[in-house]
Order: sequence, then structure tokens, then C-alpha cells
Amino acid sequence: MSTSSRMTVATHTLTWMAWVCPKRPDGIVTSDQIAASVNTNPVVIRRTLGSLRDAGLVESQRGQGAGWRLARAPESITLRDVYLAVERDPLIALHAAPPNQECPVGRGIPPVLREVYDRAAESMKAELATVTVADVARETVPHP
Repeated sequence: MSTSSRMTVATHTLTWMAWVCPKRPDGIVTSDQIAASVNTNPVVIRRTLGSLRDAGLVESQRGQGAGWRLARAPESITLRDVYLAVERDPLIALHAAPPNQECPVGRGIPPVLREVYDRAAESMKAELATVTVADVARETVPHP
């Protein structure tokens, strides 16, 4: 079982955009430019940007000068916003197949674990809500 890096890639993407976009007259960057920083394929970045766009965190511009820009100020984008935009799977999954319903443990454990996992996920989201992309950018890029 592997863990997802979507949240990390999306946070890297938005932090890079928060750092670079204000330095550009049009505020536009390309997926190729972002991919160079993340060190991944631009297709991965475009997929990530699509999810971030659907959540209202970035916007795209077509035609000449095509690219992406932040749709909101970095100070108003929390890591909770990012998480909700890119993570589709639960933080911790239950059994892939239903456990044996003839077994008392198999029958009783899913609702118990679901409740615990839901509380854990809500705690994580509450913590992510306390950090913004601007906070990450301030901590990531040294300022003179």
C-alpha cells in the first residue's frame, strides 16, 4: 500500500506560484515551469492544476500567453483547501473487501474504525486550516 504525494505536489505548486507569479507582469506561469521546480512531468502538474482550478484556487488563461495564475491571495489559501482539492481517498481506508460478516470482529470493526478514522481526519484538516500557502512560502524561501 502506498501513500499519495498529491497534497505535497499541490502545495509545492501553489507555493512556487506564490513566489513567482507576483514577479511577472501578467502573473502567469506554465505547467512546464512549475514541473521544473517539482521535478516531475508537466502532465502531473496539469492534472494537479486542474483539481486546484476546480476548487477555485488557481485559474487558467488560454490563447497567447496561456498559463496559470493564483485565483486567490496566498494568505487566503489554507493547506486544508489544498487537501480538499486534491485528495479524493480517505486518510485511512477501511478493508478493500468487506470482512467476514459471520465473524463478530469482522462484522463489528468497520463502524468502530470508521468513527475513529473520521475523527483523525477532522483533526488533521483542522491543523491544515491553520497554515496558509503564504506561511509555507515564508518558511520555504529565505528572504534577505
